[in-house]
Amino acid sequence: MRSVYVKILLWSFGTLLLSLVAFVAVSAFVSFRDAGRGRTNRMPYLELDVAREQYESGGAAKLAAFIGKLDRDMPGAHYLTDARGRDLLTGEDRSGFIGAARERPALPRRFGGHAVVSVTSEDGKYHWVVLLPAPVDLTSYLPYYLLILLAVALICWPLAVNIAGPLRGLARTVDRFGSGDLSVRVNSTRRDEIGELSRAFDRMAERIGTLLTAERRLLQDISHELRSPLARLSFAAELARTAENREAAVARLKKEIQRLADLVGALIQVTRAEGDPSSNNPENVRLDEILGEVVEDCRVEAEARGCRISLDGAVELNMRGDRELLRRAIENVVRNSIHYAPDGSAVDVKLSSTSDSARICVRDYGPGVPEEALPKIFQPFFRVDDSRESSTGGVGLGLAIAHRAIGLHHGRLWAQNALPGLMVWIELPLAA
Repeated sequence: MRSVYVKILLWSFGTLLLSLVAFVAVSAFVSFRDAGRGRTNRMPYLELDVAREQYESGGAAKLAAFIGKLDRDMPGAHYLTDARGRDLLTGEDRSGFIGAARERPALPRRFGGHAVVSVTSEDGKYHWVVLLPAPVDLTSYLPYYLLILLAVALICWPLAVNIAGPLRGLARTVDRFGSGDLSVRVNSTRRDEIGELSRAFDRMAERIGTLLTAERRLLQDISHELRSPLARLSFAAELARTAENREAAVARLKKEIQRLADLVGALIQVTRAEGDPSSNNPENVRLDEILGEVVEDCRVEAEARGCRISLDGAVELNMRGDRELLRRAIENVVRNSIHYAPDGSAVDVKLSSTSDSARICVRDYGPGVPEEALPKIFQPFFRVDDSRESSTGGVGLGLAIAHRAIGLHHGRLWAQNALPGLMVWIELPLAA
């Protein structure tokens, strides 16, 4: 039996059926045992003594009066017999009742559809027999028991549906996810264990979907971007083999190898930033210290390119995040501005804050970006050749890495033209 739905129904129905059988059995036992309720084990002996005294002192008439009153006041029929079991009032033979009850005097025994109580006088001359009312026939209640079974089955039906239905839905979702539909989710709102299982699947599917998407994007990016470096590397290798100036050819070959290594490293970095959030190490960090370190590290590069870099804002700002990932993201934005800053110009870095967030603004004074291209500059390998020089040696991944790293910290990254130049904004939530 593989259906949880059927198992729940049968289990509930079987439990109820067993309960009813036990109830009937216990009721029958208790009904028979208590057929002579109101009596004690000594009462039949007391009745025997009184009946004997009435009979011996007043004969059958006085005995009949006593037994008549007793039959009216107490349940059952009462008889006084002689030693052979002959009824002293009617002369009928009651010996069968006496024999049935002899094994358990003063306690009910079943005989001929009756519960019989019988005791014998000490001298053996008399027997006192009481025929108690027949126990209740529980079979007459069978239709009511069947109605109870039906009612409980109807009550268990929604329970089975409530449990088996979501499990079937979860199974269908898992099948669709396994078939390649990475966007499918359970989206359960239940608060029980089934809901926890569904939400655990959603989290797992989200993680797997992110990893697979990042892997697919990495493969696409690699296949797209490695064509040109590999072609140049092949040309440089051929040139190193045939050129007269071997030193220049080897230098060209090393340069192409370094570019290819930089490309692969950038691809790995951007994929890791997006595809494996759990590998990050969140900690309490000071954003102003990270920004200061980045500006100092980039100062030499800015001076080498004939521009200057300045930092405005030294307020202490704390947040939770991966220090190294944040440093790389900010550094990529700053280096991108340095790459496109005209000779003799400046790169301005400004730090400010609101009540719950920090803002970093990085501005260069270059040609800027066309308005329609602003949202695209954070995509991998995107370059605006007409407005921003593509001869810098970059592979178009710096801002993409920064965008994904800032997104992992629940922040925002956007750009706007400053006329002249480009302003890139980073907004990050501060620690409470």
